[in-house]
Amino acid sequence: MSMEKENRSDNAHLAAISNDVVQRYGSGVKEHFVAYSGIDNETGKQLKRSLTQIAKSKVNPEYRDSNIKQQAGFSAEVKEVARRRAEEAISGRAPTTVRTDDIPGHVNDPLFDITSSVDGHGNPIPGSSVQMKFVGASPSAAVDKMMTKDFQKYIDGDVKMVVPSDYYDGMKIELNNRISELEKQVDYLKKNGKYEAASVKQAQLEKCKTLNKNLQKSKVSNAEALEARNQPIKSTAKDIARLGNRAGLEQAKIGAAIGGGMSLVRNLIDVCQGKKSKEEAALAVVGDTATAAGVSYVTAFGGAVIKGAAQNSSKEMVRLAAKTNLPAYVATSAIELTKTIKDFCCGKIDGVECLDQLGERGYGMVNSALYAAIGQAAIPIPVVGALAGSMMGYFLSSASYNVLKDSLREAKLAREERIRIEREVEESILMIRKFRAELEQRIEQNLCQMRSLFENAFCAMQHALNTGDVDTYIHATNEITRSFGKKPLYENAAEFDQLMLSNEPLRF
Repeated sequence: MSMEKENRSDNAHLAAISNDVVQRYGSGVKEHFVAYSGIDNETGKQLKRSLTQIAKSKVNPEYRDSNIKQQAGFSAEVKEVARRRAEEAISGRAPTTVRTDDIPGHVNDPLFDITSSVDGHGNPIPGSSVQMKFVGASPSAAVDKMMTKDFQKYIDGDVKMVVPSDYYDGMKIELNNRISELEKQVDYLKKNGKYEAASVKQAQLEKCKTLNKNLQKSKVSNAEALEARNQPIKSTAKDIARLGNRAGLEQAKIGAAIGGGMSLVRNLIDVCQGKKSKEEAALAVVGDTATAAGVSYVTAFGGAVIKGAAQNSSKEMVRLAAKTNLPAYVATSAIELTKTIKDFCCGKIDGVECLDQLGERGYGMVNSALYAAIGQAAIPIPVVGALAGSMMGYFLSSASYNVLKDSLREAKLAREERIRIEREVEESILMIRKFRAELEQRIEQNLCQMRSLFENAFCAMQHALNTGDVDTYIHATNEITRSFGKKPLYENAAEFDQLMLSNEPLRF
């Protein structure tokens, strides 16, 4: 197989094993598309408010700043829910977090803005529900606002309060300082017999403690809430890009391991056959590992974004396709097709070659996706089944494409050219048979040697156990060690005792 086809085959395998990451992060991306449009086409639900609707809200010129801030608070709620639902999807769970406004009969709920659980009657469960408050021009001002009587119902109801991520730390510091100061004041007033004044301060102290206990950090900052209100497209794109980046980084680790392992096997064979030096093989493995990580990153990033968009498509067929590994293959195919188009633009290939490569690469990727699904069903082990199916699919599809392409052109070939090609095909078949026979001979020879070695060693070990001969047991195990090219740590029981009693570290 040529280096170019080998690389394309590897890319197809990497796409096959990215399904889990693409599916999980793609479902997370979908939540941000829903938050932007306000329509969940997968479930048929429509949100009470979407980022686009909030951005179009009317603003009174005389109260522009306060109007914008209030509307940014609504955007923060939508954004918070989208991010929470995305994390639920990424963790492999079905998203349950919703705005209470989106629960029938709970529009403008008096206590809760967001809940992740409802009871049998559809009511938000207090322990799983929160109130969001983006108020005040600073953390201190936000605390002042929450200490007023307008917020007393949340204190009395022991409601969890979600505040801007950039305010949270400052508000905690402010509340702790106030608690410390109020405790001192209560002690001072009680010591001086001013129990009525102490009672007032005690009430303020309890209020601060309750607020401090229930304060939660939002996934959204003030700046992000404002951006979501004024620039919903930009805000949504950032969130999608963040999730895509996370998907890419996670898959890059997997791709590096798989791609590096495949490269290691190939290069070890090349070293054994004398085709490469150890140094050349080492450099090749490093390069292939880095390439595999890069391809995996792009595949997962692009696949997650495509999957998220397709999952919330208004077309049922597109939503069904989103449940397969097609998004990952589309992303990987884009990489492959870009290489061909680049070569054409740079003059490295002509128009005919460009069309040929586009057809072969696209055909190979689509069929690889099909066989990956078959392989995963036949071998229900994560990664392994998809990898085996993808390898089979890519090799078979590439071969079948080339046969079809050659058949279509056969009528146009001159007789001499056809004879030459037929002769080369025959020679190739002979070479394949020769290499296969050699490979089978080597495998059989090595297996016989290893089988004989292990049988003799195990027999000796069993005999040593039966007779209590420690030195014979050690000698038998050392034979296995040497067969793998390793040096035994000790040769007999005396050397073992000496090693155990010494201060020398064990080096395996």
